[in-house]
Amino acid sequence: MTALEFNHKLLGLQKNLKYFAYTLTSNYEDAQDLVQETYLKALTNREKFADNTNLKAWAFTIMKNTFINNYRQNVRNNTILDKTDDLYFLNLSKESNVGLPDSSYSLKEIRKTIDKISPEQRKPFEMYNNGYKYKEIADQLNLSIGTVKSRIFFTRKKLMDALKEQQ
Repeated sequence: MTALEFNHKLLGLQKNLKYFAYTLTSNYEDAQDLVQETYLKALTNREKFADNTNLKAWAFTIMKNTFINNYRQNVRNNTILDKTDDLYFLNLSKESNVGLPDSSYSLKEIRKTIDKISPEQRKPFEMYNNGYKYKEIADQLNLSIGTVKSRIFFTRKKLMDALKEQQ
């Protein structure tokens, strides 16, 4: 396929790409940016497109992957570095009001509530909040992943219920 044919077929997908971009972003301007980024990547990587394959699917894949990469980048940019001793603020968003004077709960109240939970329930929860993956927690505590997940879930539920009662 010549460059001219490729460009013509790619431009023919504009309406479909705009619609797909809008379904991904739910924002007109973000969708326009995503379409432009997709066109740029498709044109830059034209030599990677195999003739006699589905150009529409190839372009949609580029768009989907670009959207996912942009989303991941935004999540990374909205994550703060935690310099506290107990890594409490790890992965809280910048807009979080935890620990601020006008927040619903003080860190001391939350810590006291967590300390009241039994150690076998509390340990996986604390490890998870410190950034450990389920597999790492399971290996370190010699538990199954399902047990780790359920202990974290129920500990989180106990914590939320206890804090609601304190309010």
